Amino acid sequence: MKKPLAPQTPTLRQLELLLSLAGADGMASAGARIGMTPSATSHALRALETALGTALVDRNAQAVELTHAGQQILPHVRDLFAALNLIQATAAASTGLQSGMLRIGSFGASSSLRLLPPLLERFQERHPGIEVYVTEKPDAEIEQELVERCIELAVVTLPKPQFDTLPLAVDELVAIVPAQHPLAQADSVDLRALARYPLILTHAGSQDLVARMFARANVQPKVTHELSQLLSILEFVARGQGVSIVASLALPEQHAGVVVRKITPRTLRRVGLACLNQRRLSPAAAALWRQAQAIKLRR
Repeated sequence: MKKPLAPQTPTLRQLELLLSLAGADGMASAGARIGMTPSATSHALRALETALGTALVDRNAQAVELTHAGQQILPHVRDLFAALNLIQATAAASTGLQSGMLRIGSFGASSSLRLLPPLLERFQERHPGIEVYVTEKPDAEIEQELVERCIELAVVTLPKPQFDTLPLAVDELVAIVPAQHPLAQADSVDLRALARYPLILTHAGSQDLVARMFARANVQPKVTHELSQLLSILEFVARGQGVSIVASLALPEQHAGVVVRKITPRTLRRVGLACLNQRRLSPAAAALWRQAQAIKLRR
């Protein structure tokens, strides 16, 4: 009687393909992300499914869709690669943080312009051998990248109860109006008065907060444009295309043709540093976390 074949152990390359398949728009593009040809992608997927003894991708779906087994396995694969990254980071830091990489997410201009630069400048003065990589995306995408372990730290809007967080700053939503606009004559503007004019809505980090602000006041704004770039919003306002509402931390010192006015009632926004687990950070990420804590305590 033949003995059953011993189960095979998946390779890291095959598991990396499973990570790439999650959220991909096609099998070939998922493989291309990690440098695989289409034929190599198909071969690696078949080998992985054989090793695990179950189908991981639904071949009948129009797009790439993981089976129930694939979805159940995926978080463990993410944990595996997070552990590998931590091993590499710890090894690289064994000589006193002299080398390594730290990946950080930023939800938009507020953090990229005002919060991260001074924090990273001091960090890199202390640890010049650590390469810091910053990626800027909308808040929801940054959260997803934290969950998927693509980044270790992120500057996000608070609260975020699913993460360990460290408050960094508090700002407020302000009105941006053309310099010659009737609302520019007062020091502050009422939200209901602002809602009478065409609104250029930010499609970036403050969009949900702006929407909630209008909902609380039971006011329906007249949204005429949705823009993600702050400079585009400022230029549209300067040219009289409407008014806008943005977070004060995101604003440059000045922009020709617009004025900034406080809004009543006020809407505050808290911004902070986030991670999956503060106690499981790599040495480089832990060093930046401690630095941010020290700055907070001195304020």
